[in-house]
Amino acid sequence: MSSRLNRYFALALFGIPSLLGCARAAQGPSTPSAVASTPAPAASATPNTTPSTANPKTLAGAPACAAASANDSCKDVKPPPAAVTANAEPAPTAPSAPPAPPQKPPQNGLARGTGDASDGELLAGDRAFENDDLVAAKTHYDKAQKLAPKDPAPLVGAARVTLADSNVPTDFAAAPKNPQITALVKKIDAALKLDQNYAPAYVERGRLLLILGNAPEALAALDRATHLAPDDAETQSALGVALLATGKGAEALTRLRRASELDPNSSDRLTNLGTAYLIEGDVQQAVRAFSRASELSPNDARVHGDLGTAYLALNQPAKALPELDRAVELAPDHATYVSNLAYAYFLAGKLDEAIATATKASSLDPKLGSAWINLGTALAKKGDLAAAERAYQRALSLDPSDPRAKANLEELNEMKRAKSGGKSPGAAHKSDAK
Repeated sequence: MSSRLNRYFALALFGIPSLLGCARAAQGPSTPSAVASTPAPAASATPNTTPSTANPKTLAGAPACAAASANDSCKDVKPPPAAVTANAEPAPTAPSAPPAPPQKPPQNGLARGTGDASDGELLAGDRAFENDDLVAAKTHYDKAQKLAPKDPAPLVGAARVTLADSNVPTDFAAAPKNPQITALVKKIDAALKLDQNYAPAYVERGRLLLILGNAPEALAALDRATHLAPDDAETQSALGVALLATGKGAEALTRLRRASELDPNSSDRLTNLGTAYLIEGDVQQAVRAFSRASELSPNDARVHGDLGTAYLALNQPAKALPELDRAVELAPDHATYVSNLAYAYFLAGKLDEAIATATKASSLDPKLGSAWINLGTALAKKGDLAAAERAYQRALSLDPSDPRAKANLEELNEMKRAKSGGKSPGAAHKSDAK
């Protein structure tokens, strides 16, 4: 197998799940693209991030305990003291319990931590949304809207729930002119009429417009959000993800670095940052970001898959194999992780394992071009050129513009011509190396 063929690998990366971003941790990523042979991957990306949890502040100045009715009792209420003599010393007063420390709402939530009734419903909605309990989230956001009809936050929350509950893909330009997404944009616009300086509404508007494929207006909305809330990790992350999805990697890095600085213990912020580094060719920094993310989320398949991908880009299969193996262990039906594991086996010289694993990946997702390319590469290395050609042709039929499939087929034809002319593939390899 010549070195030229090894340049066209089909590595699939999952640093940024979808343009829905941090709004819902369970969303899967769409990805930078993919690996079928050796050096650095040609990756492209789409978004995701995840919030941190917390509780609302206690209401300032509220009494420690206030009975609501005659039947209610209060643990802090003491009976009147018995009469004391003039010489008697007053009984010492027991120290009151220290107040609970104030707790902030989730990073990507809509609650503001004010402690009033409507904000409490927003907080409950945020937490339900994080836990993928969409029915409860909608109930709480609806209650918040009834309590505070002029607050834009419940409208934004309801829009998030509707999008999360739909079957609409959240990648860039995934649903142009989709009526459901168009209707959600109008709902967000209604929220902005209530408060034109409400940053979360601009974040949501930007995400929806990206799904519709309207990059200029989407980026304008997200940029407005970052001006209104420059120290909010989610707004910085959302803009960074959008910039990455629209091919503005250098600008995306600035935003995603800032998001990670503001929310340093979020593995999702780190995986987004690592993806941006990988796309921009700074693989060592990508490894650092993914490694830290794996420490924070040791049971996240995506994190291990991304770290393994970065090691493959460094041509370090010994380090990639355990990470990708762990990703497959955590998500055995995820075709992309299985495909990348197949390529790691190929780099490690384990051709039988590579063929079996790539075959499994192509069975899990017959439309995954990287799986067919990885299968063809391993088969060609094994010497089964006819089967390799079938695999490459399958990849090309899935995407006729895929340069990897085209290059591998050309390389394969050279090898076949060399073989029919009495030369070995090894001789062809040496000729190509020159």
